[in-house]
Amino acid sequence: MDLYQWISTKKDYIAVVGLGYVGLPLAVAFAEHAKVIGFDANCDKVAMYKQGLDPTEEIGNAAVKNTTVEFTYDATRLKGASFIIVAVPTPINGDKTPDLQPVIKACKVVGQQMSRGIIVCFESTVYPGVTEDVCVPILEKESGLKCGVDFKVAYSPERINPGDKVHRLANITKIVSGMDEETLDIVAKIYGMIIKAGVHRASSIKVAEAAKLVENAQRDINIAFMNELAMAFNEMEINTAEVVEAMNTKWNALGFKPGLVGGHCIGVDPYYFIYKAELLGYHSQIISAGRKVNDGMPSYVVEAIIKEMILAGKRVKGAKVYIMGCTFKEDCQDVRNSKALEVFDRLEKYKMNVKIVDNFADVTGLDKHYREALVDISEVKNADCVAFMVAHSAFKKLTPKKIAGFYKKNDKNNVLVDVKSIFTEKTMKKAGFWYWSL
Repeated sequence: MDLYQWISTKKDYIAVVGLGYVGLPLAVAFAEHAKVIGFDANCDKVAMYKQGLDPTEEIGNAAVKNTTVEFTYDATRLKGASFIIVAVPTPINGDKTPDLQPVIKACKVVGQQMSRGIIVCFESTVYPGVTEDVCVPILEKESGLKCGVDFKVAYSPERINPGDKVHRLANITKIVSGMDEETLDIVAKIYGMIIKAGVHRASSIKVAEAAKLVENAQRDINIAFMNELAMAFNEMEINTAEVVEAMNTKWNALGFKPGLVGGHCIGVDPYYFIYKAELLGYHSQIISAGRKVNDGMPSYVVEAIIKEMILAGKRVKGAKVYIMGCTFKEDCQDVRNSKALEVFDRLEKYKMNVKIVDNFADVTGLDKHYREALVDISEVKNADCVAFMVAHSAFKKLTPKKIAGFYKKNDKNNVLVDVKSIFTEKTMKKAGFWYWSL
């Protein structure tokens, strides 16, 4: 009986290390077919899961409440697991270099608890080589075991799209890889238990690591292209949304739109590629340029807000501005690396009175300063400028009449900034707004 059979017959168990947007859905999905330990070092998070609460809102409270996953912050419960999945965050440092500390810490915890015959599979986004060159030595040092002899490693990049109710864990093709054919075969069969869309067997761990970076760098570049077009079209006094609408009538149009690029994937992963390439003496040109454009968008949006307010005859210092949406994308509560918050910070430097409206955001992920600026949409009044940063479904339902109530009564030239082109320029200008969109 091989490792897969031991797991599928529930004689052995799977352990998932890191219970965030990626790890929680994984643990709950596997628990429908196998014994599962869900480990996270954050005891408060574990306590919420034990109460049947899903702070990520990825699978819902009912799924967490009814799952058979054993949630724990006790690392010793990892002992005896024959398949451990590491799904911890991989952020970047202030200088845009990879921050591997979460992965390194996870490797130390796993290494101290692992036993012979185990497979450790990493899902965290890393640059090619991290699994074998960084993680394996730590696992060997902490466990006293030898990779390839006493344990094996694998890599299967996460593809969770936070807030997406259509593309879910089960119906997204899973890339799998292993250090050898035997490991790859076992990993493919284990993930095959939960992935209805099937698995793609990568030829090596490095190929799987690179694939994750490439799919996000590709999106980053395409959005940067649209942002560059938007900036140029603004100078030409051409509405970008109307150009995109016309362009998308062609069958091979890609459908990308301009906007603020944040989050823990698209705004981060390209830097992992850039870092590794530069270590080898290659300076990325296209990917670096895309990152430069997208990283500069908060400044561009702030300049646009200031410019439009001045042109509309508004006083900038002391102006009351409402930032509509502070998550990194629409209908998602994740606020990590949110560019809307960068816009907030920059506007405050102009001594504006800036408030944030976002009932969807995960408040626990916000610094105290941002939490204090949060107001309910019912409290939005006497505004000098209302700036929509995120295209939440709730915002799309707002009528011109409702939005008009956000401003000072009988005031003229109500400045409305619409970064994601939620509304149409013709409609909003007809309703009397001083309208600007990216």
